[in-house]
Amino acid sequence: MTITPVILSGGSGTRLWPLSWGNHPKQFLPLVSNKTMIQETLLRLNGLNLSAPIVSCNDAHRFLVAEQIGEVCSEKPRILLEPVAKNTAPAIAAACCAAMQNDRDAVVIILPSDHVISDVPAFQKAVMTAAEQAQKGFLVTFGIVPTFAATGYGYVKTAGEEADGAYTLEKFVEKPCFEKAQEYLASGEYSWNSGMFVFKASVFLEELKMFAPEMYNLSAASFENALVESDFVRLDKASFEKIKGDSIDYAVMEKTKKGKVVKLNAGWNDVGSWTALWEIQQKDKNGNVSKGDVISLDTTDSYIHAGKRTVAVIGLDNIVIVDSDDAVLIAAKGKIQDVKKIAEEMKRREYEGV
Repeated sequence: MTITPVILSGGSGTRLWPLSWGNHPKQFLPLVSNKTMIQETLLRLNGLNLSAPIVSCNDAHRFLVAEQIGEVCSEKPRILLEPVAKNTAPAIAAACCAAMQNDRDAVVIILPSDHVISDVPAFQKAVMTAAEQAQKGFLVTFGIVPTFAATGYGYVKTAGEEADGAYTLEKFVEKPCFEKAQEYLASGEYSWNSGMFVFKASVFLEELKMFAPEMYNLSAASFENALVESDFVRLDKASFEKIKGDSIDYAVMEKTKKGKVVKLNAGWNDVGSWTALWEIQQKDKNGNVSKGDVISLDTTDSYIHAGKRTVAVIGLDNIVIVDSDDAVLIAAKGKIQDVKKIAEEMKRREYEGV
């Protein structure tokens, strides 16, 4: 079985400001290894039977995508350029149209470009299980086995017993309060929503046509009328900008009767904040993660990233310090989700590149 990777790379990554900006978001940064996150996304599929990847991104990132994917992939990717951001469902629809050009029966795996998965063999085993379900006509999502009562993730609820490595998808659930998250964790019926999917491109498009016919028609038209420029497929702006944007969850997965869940326990993290990055990286004896030229005294449980300058820290606990060429962030770890508000304020002030 051949699987076509579809990598979604349209995000702005503002929660990891100041390293991750609008013009250079986190998927293009080497945050957890010497490879960038988009490169790691593709590399963790090595060993599977793959066709050339399809990458969906915006126009501003096209050369970054081409360069970084080219460094780790022997096959030339097809890079779809979204004229405007319309959430995940239209981008996936256009990518499915592209996949079916080469293989009418193509099985695709939909992957965000900025996640971390530490146990690659476990991930690949789950991918093959999902692909077998996809061959049977199911739309499969990966449910991350929860390790704590998370309030920052959406959830998927499963129904019935496991069969051939998969569960029936019952419903998607929005990010819960802490008490509800504790109930989900105790029940064993809920998993974190990973945002990763496997299905036949044709089956997804059939379901999209049923549940969101206008989105289907416009997404298909944007690909059919696309302008091919060297390595890039520039989706037709006139069609794409008419689409009422929506996520794959809302547009299809919450409505389909063909949903399946393959549970995944593979060290997954969506790296949605500096605290998340601190959690998954190796720490020193004081619980600190230090990057670059850092000097720390009497400092514990902190994330410190030095850019071109030395960063010295004395007597602080549970803080995040990130020094970049353009800005410096200093924040309490417990308040790190508010970084997005800083990025929004900078955008309001019309800072360049945000």
